[in-house]
Amino acid sequence: MNRKQKLALEIIERLKKEYPHSDCTLDYNEAWKLLVSVRLAAQCTDARVNVVVKGLFEKYPSVDALAQADVGDIENIVKPCGLGHSKARDISACMKTLRDEYKGQVPDDFDALLKLPGVGRKSANLIMGDVFGKPAIVTDTHCIRLVNRMGLVEGIKEPQKVERELWKIIPPEEGSDFCHRLVDHGRAVCTARTVPFWDKCCLRDICAQKI
Repeated sequence: MNRKQKLALEIIERLKKEYPHSDCTLDYNEAWKLLVSVRLAAQCTDARVNVVVKGLFEKYPSVDALAQADVGDIENIVKPCGLGHSKARDISACMKTLRDEYKGQVPDDFDALLKLPGVGRKSANLIMGDVFGKPAIVTDTHCIRLVNRMGLVEGIKEPQKVERELWKIIPPEEGSDFCHRLVDHGRAVCTARTVPFWDKCCLRDICAQKI
């Protein structure tokens, strides 16, 4: 076990104690709904997405209903999330693909997920981890910022490169929960727009030199 692997295990254990109940902050009860929500979450807060999708799913309560919906109608509902036109277009195309190629079901294969309209690696990993319980690493902005600060990666900002480096040091069964805990830690303590709250940071001795 190398130094970064040991560091990763220590960080994982500390974050587990600090955030034992971390989970996805997008509300969903079906896999296809998470697909929709994660597309809307681009450049938008999860809290706003959770409000917006209530109206969307009330009007279009199934994959088939959303696949048949007019793109303009979808756009009118989701525009509070920003980038309404492109998001509505992707959601419509994605639901049509699920309907036509997967019998309305979300595939549990990473490569198949990547072929869905509007689905990138971050979204595919979120689905794999949260819906199917498979190994996943979601490299969102919190993850990228914090793992650099902690020294798990060094000066890497490109999401796919960060993901590749983390796969080398994070145990597969820990990846999904680890990334959720990074989000909680990044929001509560290791913030982006202020100086980190060192007095309540469970990792202050690990990453103080990274600031």
